[in-house]
Amino acid sequence: MADLPRLNGVIRALEQGQPAFAAFCQAETEAALAMSTAGYDGIVFEMEHNPWDVRALRDSLQYMLNRRQIVQSASLAPAVTPMVRIPPNGSEKNQWLAKQALDLGAYGVVWPHVSTADEAYNAVASCRYPRLGTAPRHEPQGVRGDGPTAASRYWGLTQQEYYAKADVWPLDPKGEIVVILMIEDSAGIANLPEMLRRVPGIGAILIGEGDLSQELGHPRQYEHPEVLAAMAEVVRVCKEHKVPVGHPHVDAANAGRILEEGYRFLMAAPTRSYAGLEKARALAGRS
Repeated sequence: MADLPRLNGVIRALEQGQPAFAAFCQAETEAALAMSTAGYDGIVFEMEHNPWDVRALRDSLQYMLNRRQIVQSASLAPAVTPMVRIPPNGSEKNQWLAKQALDLGAYGVVWPHVSTADEAYNAVASCRYPRLGTAPRHEPQGVRGDGPTAASRYWGLTQQEYYAKADVWPLDPKGEIVVILMIEDSAGIANLPEMLRRVPGIGAILIGEGDLSQELGHPRQYEHPEVLAAMAEVVRVCKEHKVPVGHPHVDAANAGRILEEGYRFLMAAPTRSYAGLEKARALAGRS
């Protein structure tokens, strides 16, 4: 099998030392169609606070595809990489939701409320196929069930090509699946060093500053000193372990500060603050 080019645009940006840009998106066809031509590296279908509607997710993924774009780019890589935020908190360990998202063709899974190394291990394991303990990079031991038909077709690969690519990055340097863990409470911050030390295969950490600010007693006061200090600790730990860290609320007012602080996975809301994406891309030299 010839070596295929990088398919996941979020991974591509991070590998090149650039910040990756993304946004949350409704799992509905009109939103997916609009986002398929937006200036993001990836989008995250938001299914934590929206219903888990696997048929709507399947249709939305299809509406991300553009045959003309594929032909003109001479690449199977989507213009905007689709990922999914699943509903359960990390402690619930609902592996089947990650399996269904990946089996439809998603290139990444965002896990909310991950607070321990055990929960982080489960998140990564859920996104990997099983392998023998003697195989290279066998930990975290995969538990994803084998049902690649729809996903391989969506990626435009044979099943064997899909198997070779459907592993987590950066644990597998050629993997195309990114596992993003959300740190949303003080327990998660306290346990983050252990997570990053013990669990390979974490693609990025995304701070859930909404829930974090709730716990700290300053709900949605994103510029409150205590909230910023807690977020800064997450950034510090991620830098120490060389794991990209993400910010979920990027706008034109804070884009410069967020880039300066070292965030590498930046999420903007296109319906409310698309200017935030444009400003952040310009500041990062990606306009």
